[in-house]
Amino acid sequence: MATVSAADGLEVRRLGRVPYADALALQEDLRARLDRGEGPETILLLEHPDVITYGRGAKDGNTLAVDTDLRRLGYEVYRVNRGGDVTWHGPGQLVGYPLLDLERHGADVHRYLRALEGALIDALAGFGIAARRREKFAGVWLDERRKIASIGVGLRRWLTLHGFALNVSCDLARFDVIVPCGLTGVRMVSMASVLGHDLDFAEVTGRVEDALRKAFG
Repeated sequence: MATVSAADGLEVRRLGRVPYADALALQEDLRARLDRGEGPETILLLEHPDVITYGRGAKDGNTLAVDTDLRRLGYEVYRVNRGGDVTWHGPGQLVGYPLLDLERHGADVHRYLRALEGALIDALAGFGIAARRREKFAGVWLDERRKIASIGVGLRRWLTLHGFALNVSCDLARFDVIVPCGLTGVRMVSMASVLGHDLDFAEVTGRVEDALRKAFG
């Protein structure tokens, strides 16, 4: 069931599992409302069914199957206007889409990316996972080879789109058809694979929401 909470001018919507196309349309609508001054800054927190998305920097060879084969394997496929290469979203992965006006948050894209990473690092620390940044690479890492969260954003007139994906308790084998984020030799991990047990998805969502509110509220 979807829930909405608002405080300090920031609305957070927990939407459950949402098809990728529906979430993309909602982002566009909320961004347009924000641009017209008709709505608040909003963060969407949700899961997707299996989907492969290609960002603006996607390169040939980073997907190990053509689109028709991916669809036969149960993935939807989208090409979108976000930063980064190719990635996977699916059940057990927490996806966050902040729709923010960066002019209210320093008008600095790099600062925004670091704030997203910092919020996820703080949330992971609450579960005993020591995550960190990796120099020159966006996202949240455990070390030079293991990545637990991906970040790919879009920006129009300082208004943000797209966001992050945190692997909570997803099927990591679903990454096998791609070179995640175009980074050869990087292994995607999840909170569950690191801790050795499943987690309550709602609890993780709540911790991430708290960290995002601290960063952007």
